[in-house]
Amino acid sequence: MSLKQSKTNIVNLYKNMFTDTVYIKKVFSISLPVSLQMLLNMIVNFADTLMIGKLGETEIASVGLANKIFFVFILLVFGIQSGTGILASQYWGNNDVKNIRKVLGLGLILSVSAGIIFTVAAFFIPERLMMIFTNSPNTVVIGGTYLSIVCISYIFTAATNIYVSTMRAVGEVRIPLIVSILTISINIALNYILIFGKLNMPAFGVAGAAIATVIARIFETILTVTLINLKKLSISCGIKELVGFPSDLISQFLKTALPVVINEFMWGVGTTLYSVAYGRMGDPAVAAITIASTLQDLLIVSFQGISIATVVILGNEMGANNLKRAETYGSYSYAITILLSLFVAAALLILKEPFASLYSISPKVLTDVKLCLTVFSIFLPFRAVGLVNIVGILRSGGDTLVCLFLDTSSVWLIGVPMAFLGGLYFKYPIYIVYAMIMLEEIYKTVVGYIRYRQKKWLKNLAIELTGK
Repeated sequence: MSLKQSKTNIVNLYKNMFTDTVYIKKVFSISLPVSLQMLLNMIVNFADTLMIGKLGETEIASVGLANKIFFVFILLVFGIQSGTGILASQYWGNNDVKNIRKVLGLGLILSVSAGIIFTVAAFFIPERLMMIFTNSPNTVVIGGTYLSIVCISYIFTAATNIYVSTMRAVGEVRIPLIVSILTISINIALNYILIFGKLNMPAFGVAGAAIATVIARIFETILTVTLINLKKLSISCGIKELVGFPSDLISQFLKTALPVVINEFMWGVGTTLYSVAYGRMGDPAVAAITIASTLQDLLIVSFQGISIATVVILGNEMGANNLKRAETYGSYSYAITILLSLFVAAALLILKEPFASLYSISPKVLTDVKLCLTVFSIFLPFRAVGLVNIVGILRSGGDTLVCLFLDTSSVWLIGVPMAFLGGLYFKYPIYIVYAMIMLEEIYKTVVGYIRYRQKKWLKNLAIELTGK
């Protein structure tokens, strides 16, 4: 294909996408509330980091490393909720409410069980878990205190996430957004009161941030379930409708969800090893990457919203056996991601200076934060495209084994070796180590695009189970 023909095809793709009002309405009606909800969650993390940053660099590093345990846990839950969402969206396209409820029940059992395991470990051996990431005694003690409290929230977070994933699959995005707004408001207010000792309360420091999180997450779960039942959504049902799983449903759930669970867990463990390398580079390096990651997470939410919208939109179309339309919508998701990522990368370069100046940190850490953000802006288009392709397009049709290969191979064969070589062997600065790690995003984008072009992800999973 000639260069001129390629340009013509790209122009036509964007023209068709922006004139397809059905797609545009669907993607924005789902992705905007989802992105806003995720953004609000990121704002809590931002507020946590900003408030704890007033206590010192060691406190930032301690909480940042303690939250790596939650990071691994939430990725495991994300794997379960992704499998739940994939199947629920296809069943919704096939008008199969009964199996949606069964998938919800199975997801709740698995995710809450994971929450119990992580909570028990973090509650009883918090300092041992902290020692995985750092050999700084102060960081271990402070992080262990935070971890032993905040772990109580894990079970509630697990349950809420499964409900949210299922609601999105059936087109309900308003309730999760409303609940997030209220939960986050409570969390931030309690952070301020409990960390600094306002309204005649003791100043608990990092323990106050943990207590605030636990209270907010309990409130979030209770409100979510209450609103589902009050609104009488399709997933509102009794316990009997959530359990009693047919063997073929369990088989399909495991076939679809298990690779995602393994994927997220292996990817999470791998990326957590980055923090092991960072932790041995010293508290200033950990503080710099923790602060930089806060803004990165805020900016990446738009692509997480697009990826979730893609799963729902493509899943609904494939469940209704509209495979050609699903293929077209997949190409649109690629196109809109590339365009948006370029705008976000430019915004990051503009925002890095005023953002970094918000923190009370040393000049060296401040410089490292800004350089880490520059590195991220360079690699952002690759990360965004890889995210939407793997989490959105490929997973929507159950192509989860390939997603497992892409994510785990990129982290374990590129990211982890680069982290330890750069950070511990060559002893490069944190921003150089971060750039070496981000090379994995180029690999993932190129190989993922090859798989996307093979179209093996275009499958109707609802028909495979029900025969409808």
